[in-house]
Amino acid sequence: MIDIQKSPFLTVDETTTYLRINKSTLDNMRWIGTGPKFRKHGGRIYYHEEELREWSLNSRRNSTSEY
Repeated sequence: MIDIQKSPFLTVDETTTYLRINKSTLDNMRWIGTGPKFRKHGGRIYYHEEELREWSLNSRRNSTSEY
């Protein structure tokens, strides 16, 4: 039996908590393509926990003016 509590797939709400960002920010990043990779399962959006970590690591900056 699969333990849903241990699923690596996070909902949008779980992802915003995980990344500590607003839902509207995540929605906007998904819309313009700057956010983490996501999947659609049955019309619902999910994010994989490992890909969120990877995206966050790749988003590191040394200054606020750095692209």
